[in-house]
Amino acid sequence: MHTTARRSSWFTLVCVLLLGLFFLRNGSTETAEGPPRPVAAAAAPHRAAGPLPPAPGPLPHSPPKRISVSTLRLDAPVTRVGLDDDGWVATPPLTDNNLTGWYMGAASPGERGTSVMVGHVDNEAGPAVFYLLGSLEPGNRIEVAREDGRTAVFSVYGVEMYAKKDFPADRVYRDGPDPELRLITCGGGYSAKTGYDANVVAFARLVDVR
Repeated sequence: MHTTARRSSWFTLVCVLLLGLFFLRNGSTETAEGPPRPVAAAAAPHRAAGPLPPAPGPLPHSPPKRISVSTLRLDAPVTRVGLDDDGWVATPPLTDNNLTGWYMGAASPGERGTSVMVGHVDNEAGPAVFYLLGSLEPGNRIEVAREDGRTAVFSVYGVEMYAKKDFPADRVYRDGPDPELRLITCGGGYSAKTGYDANVVAFARLVDVR
């Protein structure tokens, strides 16, 4: 993947990712109480709160292979996802409730820009890999093991929930000067006909490399 190509296709990236969010919930069943909602969402639904930690220099491109979040007791492999035959962002198989997907059209974790990882909130078997995403808090750490042997460590600085009809694609996906990470799943209210009506987004910034 070439960085220049990725930058020039940013608008296309936003469009296909936004369309793909609808399908994060497709085919799963509603759990009894629903996934946790971000604490900050009710008070400040459109602002990622908390100070930004200082960021180390960006890493070269290298795909992720595993993600862990000790706060959530999450430890999951990462698969690469691209676009499906209809031009939407593919999602991890619903049959695997402990698998995340890294969108190959965005930066790799630790690389300059915004890396995007998606996961299902639940499936037919119950809660899935990102079921507890909404309970993350500023300062929580996310570790992403990369294929080059490095581990990119990110600090959460905001967790928000957005109605799908009002999803702020520019804010969530736009590349900045520093390495950042977005974890995205579905949330909010649920309808058997249309699925979840919102998306939960965790915002994190690179703070360490091991």
